[in-house]
Formats: sequence, structure tokens, C-alpha cells
Amino acid sequence: MKYIILILLAIAFVPAIRSFLFNLLVGNQIAKQQKRYNDFMEKERGKEGEIKVKTPNSNSKNKGSDGGQYVDYEEVK
Repeated sequence: MKYIILILLAIAFVPAIRSFLFNLLVGNQIAKQQKRYNDFMEKERGKEGEIKVKTPNSNSKNKGSDGGQYVDYEEVK
């Protein structure tokens, strides 16, 4: 029991041990997420100098062209 308390105190108060354990436990997950995000962004952007134009589907154009919303208003004097 005494050794467990000593280990917990060492982890709590020694920054080198605390940062090492944090990097060991959480750092790998953060690095994986950053790599996934970077891969996704490279895929979305494409090659440097390449231009992509995203056009809306013709079906969605017909649905969204209702001329806007009608809003009632009262004249304020």
C-alpha cells in the first residue's frame, strides 16, 4: 500500500513523469487524429494549382428556387 501511494505522489508532483505518461496514453491518439485530419484535408484540397468547382445538382436547384420566404410586416408610424 505504501508503494502505491509513493507512486501516485511521484506521478502527481514530478512533471517529467506526468508529461511522459500523458504522451504515452493520450499523445498517440492525438497524433492519429491529426494525421487523419491532414490526410482528409489533402484529399479535399487536391494537388497544388488544381482547381475544383463544385456544382449543385439540378434536382436541388428546382427545390430551392421558391423565390425566398414571405415575411409579414407592420408599418410603424
